[in-house]
Amino acid sequence: MDILAKIAEQKIREAIEQGEFDNLENAGKRLDLDDDAWIPEDLRLSYRVLKNAGCIPPELELRNEIISLRCLLRTIDNDQARIRKLQEINFKLIKLCELRKKPFLFDDFPEYEEKIYQRMLDRNNRHQG
Repeated sequence: MDILAKIAEQKIREAIEQGEFDNLENAGKRLDLDDDAWIPEDLRLSYRVLKNAGCIPPELELRNEIISLRCLLRTIDNDQARIRKLQEINFKLIKLCELRKKPFLFDDFPEYEEKIYQRMLDRNNRHQG
């Protein structure tokens, strides 16, 4: 956990102990997680229609595909098939970075980083041995 997260957790604990969260206006009520406040007003209707039709943003769709491919990768025993799936994951990661306009962080998928590292070690050991 980074230092900012630790500070935030400490401040939250202190606020709870001091009773600052007692008697909040919406205490005990369901949260409205369907809030469109982050969507520009002129696009809200379009987003709502797409959401109701089951469409998701391309970034989220790609992320879901990457997660599915990672799960599939765990079940593949054939090295050639694993390499093809790793290549597919890498391609989708590049597309995701392009869509996000920022680099992909392995913090999102720590197991993926470990598998790449292990693969590199194995390949290096085969070439030396």
